[in-house]
Amino acid sequence: MKVAALQMVSTPRVDDNLMQARDLIAQAAAQGAELVALPEYFCLMGQRDADKLAIAEPLADALAPDPHMAPMQAMLAQAARQHGIWLIGGTLPIQSHEAQRVFNTTLVFNPQGERVTRYDKIHLFCFDDGERAYNEASTLTPGTQPTTFDLTDRSGQSWHVGLSVCYDLRFPELFRALGATRPLDLIVLPAAFTYTTGLAHWELLLRARAVENLCHVLAPGQGGMHENGRRTFGHSLVIGPWGDVLGCLPEGPGVVLADLDRQQQQQYRTQLPALAHRVIQG
Repeated sequence: MKVAALQMVSTPRVDDNLMQARDLIAQAAAQGAELVALPEYFCLMGQRDADKLAIAEPLADALAPDPHMAPMQAMLAQAARQHGIWLIGGTLPIQSHEAQRVFNTTLVFNPQGERVTRYDKIHLFCFDDGERAYNEASTLTPGTQPTTFDLTDRSGQSWHVGLSVCYDLRFPELFRALGATRPLDLIVLPAAFTYTTGLAHWELLLRARAVENLCHVLAPGQGGMHENGRRTFGHSLVIGPWGDVLGCLPEGPGVVLADLDRQQQQQYRTQLPALAHRVIQG
């Protein structure tokens, strides 16, 4: 299955970001991608963290999102349907039950433009090195439910896909939970990693998650200097189950394409049946 990680440098203007996202989705589809994933906050990198509150949408109808009430969800559904692809819109702000907070939500659409699942980011980032400080809990409600879905590619193969977002990457127990009932074939992790933490840990942790789960990883990121002064690390990656990098874009908007090989994945699992050798579980 051919997949695409879309890298963006999103702005404080939703319309501009949706236009860029549509263009990148079209490029990926034209090059044969069956599964396309957008980065975290593809729709907005605001001047302030609280800017996302003003654009938050209610969760729309799964089959026909109203473009007036939920224009971001409508765009995702329409793009998936137009190009006949699986589309992971990760992430956008979805209204929460808590005042002045939203969920940081990944939505998955099938080739018919139907929303098939939702994942709300569980682990909320907090970082302070004396120069830069971030605290997502000030504007986000954390999710509680690990989320997977299954897709069938154009060749008829079934893929078990686990969803995660950015800071989730640092918590390997989440990925064990995602693969508890059935081993994962693919982890998808949209991100907006800071440049400082990305330089130190991004590729290292992504390759570790691939190796320990013997599965593929698709990690689209924000990548560049944003108008709000924040620099994100980029380096959107596709990684194979042996930890090999199949594709990477260091910085700037663009498309990272790679072919995922289920037969090779199964060969690795047969040669090194580490998933069956787990002793400590739960």
